[in-house]
Amino acid sequence: MYKNFDLTGKYALVVGGVGGIGKALTIGLAQAGADVAIADLNLAAYPEVEKEIKAIGKKCMSIQVDVTSAKSAEDCVAAVLKNYPRIDILVNAHGIAIRKPAETFPIEEFRKVLDINTTGTFVMCQAVGKVMIKQKYGKIINLSSVRGEYGLPADYAAYCASKGAVNTLTKTLACEWAKNNVLVNAIGPTIVETELTKTALADPDYAKRMASRIPLGRWAKTTDLVGPVLFFASTASDFVTGQILYIDGGVTTW
Repeated sequence: MYKNFDLTGKYALVVGGVGGIGKALTIGLAQAGADVAIADLNLAAYPEVEKEIKAIGKKCMSIQVDVTSAKSAEDCVAAVLKNYPRIDILVNAHGIAIRKPAETFPIEEFRKVLDINTTGTFVMCQAVGKVMIKQKYGKIINLSSVRGEYGLPADYAAYCASKGAVNTLTKTLACEWAKNNVLVNAIGPTIVETELTKTALADPDYAKRMASRIPLGRWAKTTDLVGPVLFFASTASDFVTGQILYIDGGVTTW
């Protein structure tokens, strides 16, 4: 049964692969046996990730990508395919969050969040999906959030909206591409300890309010997301598509 989770011989592309969550997922995929390609707009942290992956004994490469640009996404995919024979796994782990009251949220900043979190996810799914459709095989894992399902009284109108759209996009692509054996799923964590959430968690009132919502009584760690992603990336999930797996310490059970 454990062989079902073995990714030896697979090639994975992780978008946002040097960020807090992306780094953990990239290393987890390599530990499971996959060779990886890391795509990000800012690759300053790539050498550190590359060192860890090569220490595992797996191949690694980096590509700069702007997820808001279809051409940049296509160029990214072309660069991966120059080095690897195919793309078996796509993980969209990029994203931003801007906190501002809904009544004064600047429209340009609202659009920026949706452009990166939602449109950017579609842009990468589309570019890689074309390759996977030709292959007649592929696993796509999108990064959503519990906030795509539930609202939040903490100035996250844009973020919540963007993740709700990612959920519906995931289900729609799963339906459309099932005939091509391209499986599309998403993980929806609660708040995760990363640089992205550091500022928000530094607010005592916000931190207290968030902690009170999590039955397990702690934040998610980046390592909590690795197992679910390996499940969706492996043959263990070959009959699972269009699902949003909440990694939330019980938040969505309340």
